Amino acid sequence: MPISPEQKNAIEEVISAILALTTSRGKRQLAAIFMDLVDRAEWPEYYEVIPEPRCLKNIQSGVAKGRYKESRDVYTDLSLVFWNALFYNESGSQIATDAAILKTTLETEWKKRPVLPATRSSPPPSSAQKVHGDASLEAKEEPETTASTTPALPTPAVTAPVRTITPAQPPTASTSTSHYRPVPIRPKSTQRIPSPDADVDVVSPESDDDGADFQAERDPQSEEIVKQLEKGLPRWPGFGEEGWMKEVHPERYSDIVHAIKTFKDVVGNRVAVCLESLPEESSPTLHLSSTAPISLKQIETRARHKMYKSSKDFDLEMARLFEKARRWHEPGSEAYGRALLLQRLYQAITSPNPPTPPYIPSTNFASLRAGPGNVKPVHKSDGEGVANVTTHRVLTRDRTFVDEVNYKGWKIKLADCVHLSNPDDPSRPIIGQVFRCWVSEEPEKKGQPGITVSWYYRPEQTFHPANRVFWEGEIFKTSHFADHPVEDIIEKIACQFTARHIRGRPRPPFWYPGFPLYVCDSRYNDRERVFVRIKNWNSCVPEEVRQKEEFMPIYPFERTVYPVKLPSPFLVKGTSTKAAVKGPGGLITGTNNEQAEGPQEGRRHHHAARQEAPSRAASSAPQSQLAVPSATGHYPHFTAYVPQQPLQVGRVAGPDRSVVSSAGGVAAIGGPAQVEKLPPETVKLFDRDPETNEVLWFAAPPLNMARAKGPCYSLAYLQFLAAKRKRGTTEEEDANDDADGRDAGSTEPATKRARKLLYPQSVMEITKQVLSGVGDDLEDGVNL
Repeated sequence: MPISPEQKNAIEEVISAILALTTSRGKRQLAAIFMDLVDRAEWPEYYEVIPEPRCLKNIQSGVAKGRYKESRDVYTDLSLVFWNALFYNESGSQIATDAAILKTTLETEWKKRPVLPATRSSPPPSSAQKVHGDASLEAKEEPETTASTTPALPTPAVTAPVRTITPAQPPTASTSTSHYRPVPIRPKSTQRIPSPDADVDVVSPESDDDGADFQAERDPQSEEIVKQLEKGLPRWPGFGEEGWMKEVHPERYSDIVHAIKTFKDVVGNRVAVCLESLPEESSPTLHLSSTAPISLKQIETRARHKMYKSSKDFDLEMARLFEKARRWHEPGSEAYGRALLLQRLYQAITSPNPPTPPYIPSTNFASLRAGPGNVKPVHKSDGEGVANVTTHRVLTRDRTFVDEVNYKGWKIKLADCVHLSNPDDPSRPIIGQVFRCWVSEEPEKKGQPGITVSWYYRPEQTFHPANRVFWEGEIFKTSHFADHPVEDIIEKIACQFTARHIRGRPRPPFWYPGFPLYVCDSRYNDRERVFVRIKNWNSCVPEEVRQKEEFMPIYPFERTVYPVKLPSPFLVKGTSTKAAVKGPGGLITGTNNEQAEGPQEGRRHHHAARQEAPSRAASSAPQSQLAVPSATGHYPHFTAYVPQQPLQVGRVAGPDRSVVSSAGGVAAIGGPAQVEKLPPETVKLFDRDPETNEVLWFAAPPLNMARAKGPCYSLAYLQFLAAKRKRGTTEEEDANDDADGRDAGSTEPATKRARKLLYPQSVMEITKQVLSGVGDDLEDGVNL
């Protein structure tokens, strides 16, 4: 949360207390040596050993100018000043002694002010102690006040770099600004912390997770651990020097920009709006390769005035523009998909064999005819979908294998993960892991490079039960292999298996902050539509890198950090900024075991899955639950189907009387996110239905109150009805004088005739008649 005025005043008081600290005789200010940064020219080795230098003057200035977003960031930078000094200088030296005193003062003064949040006493994740594995200093620190009971990963004992006594200029640190880029550490000063074994089961024996609950947000402490670690990781150095377009005439630059700006989709909308909406300034929070301003209009102006010295310079500017668009727009959104569509169009135009205008995006300019979820399942001759798109093995004919390929500044090698253009939905690029790099030997494609990748499916590209939950960013290994030319490559990404993802983040060059990061926990068999938990991760990577220890090492967390769990994407309702998820996959019914199977559930035996799948796919799933392919072989957009709750074990067959069913089903209440289970200690306090064994639950106690009287007419309305009846009776008597048996020539007034009562007299009429009679009697008595 942003720093409040009260917190800002408290932080300034803490800094003032640190600056006011002097020796016993008051002749020397202890913090004076930590005010400024170490001179890089005089002490270059300091910047090779210390990952994040800091100094008090820059921190004080940053607080005054409001550069910090959270008060914890201020504490982290203040503590780094002293942790850096303790690491670099010999223990017992004057600088190390002063740093220890000031660090203790910082912790004491910070705790005295309740308005400031609780902080750690151990070194921050980005400190030299953590990066270099100096466990000797960490062991002396108290455990963190908010530490979880989850045991942290053991830190191997490594020898720290040799420290020296600084005679004049003290080692300190730099300000915490977003423009800061950590300096790479010398190889001799670091020893790689070995990553945990890949074949590790993340489920504890005591785990009782049934897959129905999910965690929508990570706990604050875990979120802080991830944030602090990623904050100190090295940034991406930028695009490489190889793989750019060949030299063309400068006039060609303007033609390419014009083609991008004027391209329209099948509806007639101009797609380049997603690029024109980007701000010209490049925010450092996007983790871009360059913070220099860039926009499509700027590139168009430079191309028109022939300001580019070479085709590489123009190509690099366009690559930076598309990089900015990918980081700016929300992944999966329409604007994000349009940016990737334009990038694929640009890469087709700048390829050795460019298409000719007009550009028709029949497959969104991708090289394949169908993407994940829409292709024919492997090992199935009668399967629905597009055939001859993927295979179940790596092809070797008509190609020469190479160690790596270079394209648009990306260096792609074996076991790298990449985003590839998706012919079905540009907003969800294909996720693939490289199993081979090659150069084509086919006559029509001779000399053109390409890659063979293994596809990973997203949750919306699979068929799964409605109550299945997924890790955030979870994908699934499949048996699909596909050949892609380099023009299909969008960007490099990273995919970690769960055993490593919960313990740290990949080290460069496998991943950099800002790059897309996925996690894989299971295989997906799209032929039988089942998930199988991966136990042997070595079988999921190319054979050449299985036994290499340096394959995707990690920067470890302080403790195990699990990603959040999310419900099925088909149950997440769309918002004003993000449309509801649609995909080639969908929801299906399944057995209790299948529905309970989630990210942390035990692995199902493969032979059991193969036996259950045919009955589930063929008999138990009605036709309305499955997506039927169209005439072209592509699956249409799937309408989410919410199945009825499965019968519980031992339940008598009958109508579903559960609370969820009464509310309209899982979809009506917003998905599993709104469903909570009563704890066992609460359930035992309630009675159960003798037939269904369901808990009898009522929202409120019964009400004992008198029944309200029914509605009745008012007196004014009753009088109106009586007068109406009276008038009707009189008119009927006048019209039917002969009907009473009297002579037609009778001269007796109608008012004196005997009235035939068609309706009973009302109370008002009887009252008037009685009062009239009493009046007549009184008059007769007076006359007498």
